[in-house]
Amino acid sequence: MKTIIKFTILSLLLAIGISSCTNDFEELNTNPNAPVSVQSSLLLRQVIYNYGEEMSYEGFVAGGLLSQHMTALDFNLFDRHALKSPQLGGNPWPIFYRNLRDNQIIINQSRATPAFAVYEGPALIFKAYMTAGLTDIFGDVPYSEAFRGLEGIVEPAYDLQEDIYLQPGGILDNLDQGIAAIENYSSSIALQGDVLFQGDLDAWVRFANSLKIKALMRISSKENVSAGLQALYDDQNYISSNSQNAVFNFSDSEPNNFRMARLRAGDFNNFVMSETMEEVLEGLNDQRVEVLFRARGNNGNGEDFNGLLNGIDASSTSVTLADYSLAGTIFRENTGALDANYMTAWETNFLLAEAAERGLITASAQTLYETGVTQAYEYWNTALPANYLTTDAAYAANANDPIEQIITQKWIASVINGYEGWIEYRRTGFPALKTISASFNNDLIPARMPYPAEEASLNAYNYNVAAAATNDNDINVPVWWDE
Repeated sequence: MKTIIKFTILSLLLAIGISSCTNDFEELNTNPNAPVSVQSSLLLRQVIYNYGEEMSYEGFVAGGLLSQHMTALDFNLFDRHALKSPQLGGNPWPIFYRNLRDNQIIINQSRATPAFAVYEGPALIFKAYMTAGLTDIFGDVPYSEAFRGLEGIVEPAYDLQEDIYLQPGGILDNLDQGIAAIENYSSSIALQGDVLFQGDLDAWVRFANSLKIKALMRISSKENVSAGLQALYDDQNYISSNSQNAVFNFSDSEPNNFRMARLRAGDFNNFVMSETMEEVLEGLNDQRVEVLFRARGNNGNGEDFNGLLNGIDASSTSVTLADYSLAGTIFRENTGALDANYMTAWETNFLLAEAAERGLITASAQTLYETGVTQAYEYWNTALPANYLTTDAAYAANANDPIEQIITQKWIASVINGYEGWIEYRRTGFPALKTISASFNNDLIPARMPYPAEEASLNAYNYNVAAAATNDNDINVPVWWDE
């Protein structure tokens, strides 16, 4: 963290110094091919793309192990819940802070330069989005004092998660401020560099409202969120169809294909279907299995799927790759059909279905659930079986727990966002994850990610305070909304 802040300070000081030296000599001393600051449009494009690309990969190779969508075959300590041992992924901290840093530059530019004012709303909304992901994974984190090196703050304190969600300048407030900035924007200068919505400010407002629904549901065990949720539902100005999704498309070839397509075959083949995922999909007779996974290789007919229990000890357990189902071609050969997923209609409708089922809003939980399922099938390029919603996935039928059904359907659809599946499991207990094969965590499902080792050296005092509050950086200490 200290390194990030020092980098920002140096960049800003350099920019200030260069600007002061050229005040009277712009035409003579300024090189037009070496700009002294990065345009907001370029930064916005970089932040959105980099965060989506890196967190999609992280969500698959690390989040997918925590959520038990996938499991790893060979010597993967992270899959055995040694979370301080990232392998091929498992260290999202620098992804968050690098992109939050650059996003803050956009916010600062938008407030300092009228020509950049159009960027303020989207940047505030994206800040809230990334901040929610960060605190939901780690708990208390540096926030209000982050990126304030010019004010002399080089070792930022850790904010309480409750404050990060609820205080001025926090997640919910930034979403409101972002919406207000967009609604109050009156200039004709267009938003550029927007790889999510191609400059459509109304789409950013829908995105913000879906994020508000998500944030309110996440803290619903701690706060009275009913009125806020009802107002959002009544206004109907959120992401409600797949055509409005906050996503960008990967390509089939480099440099914009999904990173799993660029791994060595041996690394890609290390990830197979989890036994948890197999049982859920098989129990529902769910046809998405044919998109998300490949039939195992040596079964004689090539038509069935098989998962492996998470967390094997590869030094004492022998497994044969051909016995298990690899990830589907959409994650390697055909990534042009895959999206980096920020927020979707199906996620929004599942959140609202849960809110309705819990009595937090007045709406038809069944209708919202069935809409979410239909949209999730469409999202994963799978035809919805005609009887799926009346038999295998019928709402509240056959003594099914509707909340479990809603969360399980959201979990299935979140394969590329594995951290989300794990976070929602922590919040709701669904779907029932398995005790892993050879746990380094006393057979417990982790309740948070540990702070990275670099924090202990770069931000020692504040790290020690946060570590003490989490039983020496224990991965089993729940975050605020999960207590």
